[in-house]
Amino acid sequence: MKNLIKLKHLYDLKAAGEEYFEGFHSKETEVQMPKQLDELKKICLNCTLCDLSKTRTNVVFGEGNPNADLMFIGEGPGAEEDKTGRPFVGRAGKLLTKIILNVLELTREDVYIANIVKCRPPNNRVPSIEEAQTCKPYLLKQIDIINPKILVCLGKTAFMYLMNSDMPISKVRGQIFEFKEKKVIPTFHPSFLLRNPSAKKEAYKDFLLIKSML
Repeated sequence: MKNLIKLKHLYDLKAAGEEYFEGFHSKETEVQMPKQLDELKKICLNCTLCDLSKTRTNVVFGEGNPNADLMFIGEGPGAEEDKTGRPFVGRAGKLLTKIILNVLELTREDVYIANIVKCRPPNNRVPSIEEAQTCKPYLLKQIDIINPKILVCLGKTAFMYLMNSDMPISKVRGQIFEFKEKKVIPTFHPSFLLRNPSAKKEAYKDFLLIKSML
């Protein structure tokens, strides 16, 4: 646990704009930055840094191509994801898979899919600021390792916590932002599209933009 806290501190420094450095040195111990997804996953699977660890069934680390040009970022795991340990496998996930296949003409194996938090918030509530900030360093390291060209934020929560913005998703969707020299394109979360089918037309435009940039 002490090493996890020190590693989180290192990620927090990096997220705040500090220059990259290989290890975090202290008088007590040295924590090396993971350089492989498998190593990072091992840390996440044992993480207890926030209260979501007390109610989760499985950590949902993320999955897909470790060298993907395109990375999707959602809000957090739902019931099916918590049960299986895989991201976007419920109804919203099936819709996302169809969009990836039919619009982008790719497969899930071609892209990488992750979330802002890696443990399910009870009752699928929105992750708290504390939960998101505690888990965000893991996501930032995933982005560093995978090094995608494009980050797609699925919904307001993903965009808000990645970009530190409270802009409504309806105002930012389909626009191109920058994050650590990567393109960021926010769009509607698939669960929103299931509840609001009329928004699929706008989401379709977003994914055509994404396709044109790959």
